[in-house]
Amino acid sequence: MNYLEFRNKMFDLACFSINQVYTWRPDFNRNNLSRWTKKGMLISLRQGYFTFPEYKVKRDYYYFFANRIYRPSYISLHTALAFYGMIPEAVMQITSVTSLKTASFKNELGEYSYKTVNENLMFGYELRPMENGRAIQFASPEKALLDLLYLYPAYKTEKELEDLRLDDDFLHDNLNKPLLLEYLARFKNRALEQRVKLLLSITGL
Repeated sequence: MNYLEFRNKMFDLACFSINQVYTWRPDFNRNNLSRWTKKGMLISLRQGYFTFPEYKVKRDYYYFFANRIYRPSYISLHTALAFYGMIPEAVMQITSVTSLKTASFKNELGEYSYKTVNENLMFGYELRPMENGRAIQFASPEKALLDLLYLYPAYKTEKELEDLRLDDDFLHDNLNKPLLLEYLARFKNRALEQRVKLLLSITGL
């Protein structure tokens, strides 16, 4: 098989796995993938997952790939908080939540980090539309904040919460407090409830 034939078949998938290739061509020689990657004709996202170099500069695909290369997962934590403007720092790592084991992957597009929660806590995310009818699973602001406080229990004192530098305007104008409390009840975690209570007190919500 030549590269052009392969590209014409797989390019529109944006992100594809070796299993998808074998479904199309059971006799495919996977050494082609290594050879094309070394030549810069493909990008390896993680073992068994690839994309084409053109997608490296396409808007939002680094988020899309985060969803695709480790499933089920949704973007949350620092990445989501920065996206919404809730924290001031630019986040270099793409952070996600998953019901699989904790993992991280590094590739040409960046570093992807996944934190584990129980399957019953895989909620509170929405599908954010992007080009070509695709969508990204992205935590709501309320769930991203709860995920952070749950998975990073060091944020438990007034000083540590203040060090997050959460944006006051966003908290007061855009954060849905009833939804936050509804989601909080679903965690059934007393320690998290205490951290959220302290945060609400500090921020005057």
